[in-house]
Amino acid sequence: MQLIVTAISKAYASVQAVKQVSFQINSGEIFALLGPNGAGKSSIIRMLVGMTQPDSGSIMISYQDQHFDHVPRRFLGYLPEDRGLYPDKSIEKNLLYLAQLHGLTKSKALTEMDYWLDVFELTERRHEDLKQLSKGNQQKVQLIAAVLHQPALVILDEPFSGLDPINQEKVVVFLKQLKAKGMTVILSAHQMAMVEKLADHMLLMAQGRVVLAGTLQHIQQQSQQQQRMKIATASAVTAEQLQQLHGVLSVEPLQAQHFLLTLAGDVSVSDCLKQLLQHAELTLIEMQTPDLHQLYLAAMAKHKPEVAA
Repeated sequence: MQLIVTAISKAYASVQAVKQVSFQINSGEIFALLGPNGAGKSSIIRMLVGMTQPDSGSIMISYQDQHFDHVPRRFLGYLPEDRGLYPDKSIEKNLLYLAQLHGLTKSKALTEMDYWLDVFELTERRHEDLKQLSKGNQQKVQLIAAVLHQPALVILDEPFSGLDPINQEKVVVFLKQLKAKGMTVILSAHQMAMVEKLADHMLLMAQGRVVLAGTLQHIQQQSQQQQRMKIATASAVTAEQLQQLHGVLSVEPLQAQHFLLTLAGDVSVSDCLKQLLQHAELTLIEMQTPDLHQLYLAAMAKHKPEVAA
């Protein structure tokens, strides 16, 4: 399966929610939509699932030699931001009903249900009404409902919402299993540590526009954020001497002859090392790459909403 989104835009009254956004997702990938509330993520999801249509641009999907200008419902599994299950019905009745809406036979639905209830440790509670479950367990049931019919494309809006750290890790395992089964996953989430573990590609948005896009490594390169290098020297050298080197913004002394250097985002690490070796023999060189959370905060700081005077 391949999903190609080209220059889609969407406006609501006077608000331009999405502005010329493009991306491509290939079969079996996990793709993350990231950004603060109001960035345009939910508007993109609503267009992908067919709740709204782009004002301009296109959404194209190719699957098993078939081509569509929308995502066919039979290919789609969806976890909406506003959850929708039946609280007075049991887990099993909820899942069986939703699976049959997707065309599964009762036998097939029960087989799939048994598998996923076991994954989420809900087997012994399958006959309990949904209202008896915690918010976290209701979330697990909603996740199962999105994938019982083995869709080619799974779109999950805030799949970690309402879950404690242990159950967040279970969702990480769940998403990895979807990938292993060949499903393509799009997720919108605020939990950067979870996304960093999972996403093959990601799209950082602000004010309806793409800010950064690609793999984590690509985003790190695009961001040109300050680089940090931990070094240790065999011979005596001072922080003041290191501070004089080209491209070194700051030097933090650690233990004896250990330093943490902050480098300008556009400085060449190899050039910096050449300068360092002219002053001292190095016994340790360790680059400290910014994680996704740091990259996200830095990107959002550069794209704060404009405040009208």
